[in-house]
Amino acid sequence: MSEKDKDRSEGHWERELLESLATEALREKRRSRRWGIFFKLLTFAYIGVLIYLASSEQPIDLDGAAGKDHVALVKLEGVIAPDGEASSERVIKGLRKAFKNSRTKAVVLRINSPGGSPVQASLIYDEIRRLRKKHEKIPLYVVVDDMCASGGYFVAAAADKIFVNPASVVGSIGVLMDGFGFTEAMQKLGVERRLLTAGEHKGMLDPFSPLKPFDKAHADKVLHQIHQQFIDAVKQGRGDRLANDPELFSGLFWTGERAIELGLADETGDLGHVARDVVGIERVVDFTQKEDPFERLADRIGAAGARALAELLGIGPQIH
Repeated sequence: MSEKDKDRSEGHWERELLESLATEALREKRRSRRWGIFFKLLTFAYIGVLIYLASSEQPIDLDGAAGKDHVALVKLEGVIAPDGEASSERVIKGLRKAFKNSRTKAVVLRINSPGGSPVQASLIYDEIRRLRKKHEKIPLYVVVDDMCASGGYFVAAAADKIFVNPASVVGSIGVLMDGFGFTEAMQKLGVERRLLTAGEHKGMLDPFSPLKPFDKAHADKVLHQIHQQFIDAVKQGRGDRLANDPELFSGLFWTGERAIELGLADETGDLGHVARDVVGIERVVDFTQKEDPFERLADRIGAAGARALAELLGIGPQIH
């Protein structure tokens, strides 16, 4: 082979290699682009499902009773707090939709709660009484699961009737404020507390300062006022069904069986019994307001992941 032919052969081999590398790079780029499009479409589909779930507020038909008369169910579960599943906003929204539905013949508020915020409980209590007055033909019954105590019972007292299990925990009509005191521990550790306030009593009940008689007296006064509001609400809701027992408003709690004897509850029974035997309609539709899917997403993937997803989709403020 001549030198000229040899050079041509080597040049042909180099061109083939370059073409092969270029072709493979192009294929890889196309594959990467296809996968990128696929994951973007998957992400958009997932977000679309979340948006649909967030915007869909249709009640859950537990018995296939669409378009038929039913008992409307609203659940109050867990601690009653402004940012929880048992917040007044969420419970009230469910109650309003339940009463507004033209096929609702009775509303059942199923409670399983140890209590919580007296303000949140009071808001639900007042709304129940308003809705009962506005929709006089639709009764509201409370069905207690394991527990209906403190703020949970505050809410229940607004119902037409309260149904319990004999072993349910009911009552705890009282108010508390708890905390800790670390003054002696600080002295032993040699820690000096430096608390600066503007306002004579701004630092009252500070756990690192000695408890002052005035602070305790003032806190007691606040607690007694809230307790009296609780007592008034129970008396207004239960009326002459309450027994004349000096321990009724002492903060004690009782079994469901004993609660009936004290007038804190009316009968034993569960959701099925109330729907079937009291209302006379076995169909139950759940109007409980569900957790926001976006909140659930943020909880699961974390705030950092949620921010990254928002930036990927171009949602929210961004810095480039």
